[in-house]
Amino acid sequence: MKFIVSSSYLLKQLQVLGSVINSNNTLPILDNFLFELNNNELTVSASDLETTMSATLSIDSTSKGSVAVPAKLLLEILKTFPEQPLTFTVEDNNTVEISSNSGKYALAYAAGEEFPKAVSLEDPSVTLVPAEVLATAVSKTIFAAGNDDLRPVMSGVFFQFSPEGLIFVATDAHKLVKYARTDVKASQVADFIMPKKPLNILKSILGSSDAEVKIEYNDSNATFSFDNYILMCRLIDGKYPNYEAVIPKENPNKLMIDRSLFLSSVRRVAIFSNKTTHQIRLKIAGAELNVSAEDIDYSNKAEERLTCDYQGDDLQIGFNSRFLTEMLTNLQSDMIMLEMSLPNRAGILTPVDGLEEGETVTMLVMPVMLNS
Repeated sequence: MKFIVSSSYLLKQLQVLGSVINSNNTLPILDNFLFELNNNELTVSASDLETTMSATLSIDSTSKGSVAVPAKLLLEILKTFPEQPLTFTVEDNNTVEISSNSGKYALAYAAGEEFPKAVSLEDPSVTLVPAEVLATAVSKTIFAAGNDDLRPVMSGVFFQFSPEGLIFVATDAHKLVKYARTDVKASQVADFIMPKKPLNILKSILGSSDAEVKIEYNDSNATFSFDNYILMCRLIDGKYPNYEAVIPKENPNKLMIDRSLFLSSVRRVAIFSNKTTHQIRLKIAGAELNVSAEDIDYSNKAEERLTCDYQGDDLQIGFNSRFLTEMLTNLQSDMIMLEMSLPNRAGILTPVDGLEEGETVTMLVMPVMLNS
């Protein structure tokens, strides 16, 4: 088994696949890339048992076969080569020899048969989503997903597909983000919960792609196919909480303000907030928004005044500044709307401008109790 491939082309593909591999694997074989050669087509796969990703590369070869090559070692050597063709030859003494312009390098390999086989989906449902839409949906929601191992369903992003459109939701019980598109539709109603790790991998490579992503899914697994990649992952098992029930419908108090102005103010004031609660206070009266924080233990306090467009009753409400900062950073619009009803009810953040046709973003942030 022998093939020739460009060093930088191979490195670029392997770096993407390398993000699947865990630093400490239960099975030693998972520390390897699986190389499957079929004449001038090379399929490279990486897996952590939950997520498996493969890329198909065009190379120069006339042989067939499969070997598992140590991932870390291969990535390290590839990073040091200038762009050049490399010849990989599988020798009889259980090593793969790489020949470059300047030398030869041998790595021990394992038999390709030892590598865990990817699951094949039985009779899956299929939805096509433009890469750009999926990348935006993931980056808009993933930051709001939880990290609590005791509530696994909240540690992923909820995908809801229907003929009306697509909805993506993430929440950790303190904040919630719902991203919806009506310009992309699915043929039938379906929903599933995607884990964070495969989504982060998708997010990092979809941004530069203008392909259509083919999403196939059943009750336990989903695959994403686009360009020359196929990513398959196990879905999070469980029922997603009814997120619609927590979004308050009646919000008479509406505050409209310049996003970057508000964000810098929250960031500055938050430096003076209590280091455990990160609490900041918003006091709104007329066209004035007063943002303040106080850390009584250290006698630190800060207060800023901003002008805003406000309709509603005078209101004082407390928020965790970290959640507010995350949300404001994640929105791209110039102006944002913060809708509130009472100091103990969630506030709703939405962008006023900068959205595409058929796109909506709703962010919900739970208030914190103010100690008057």
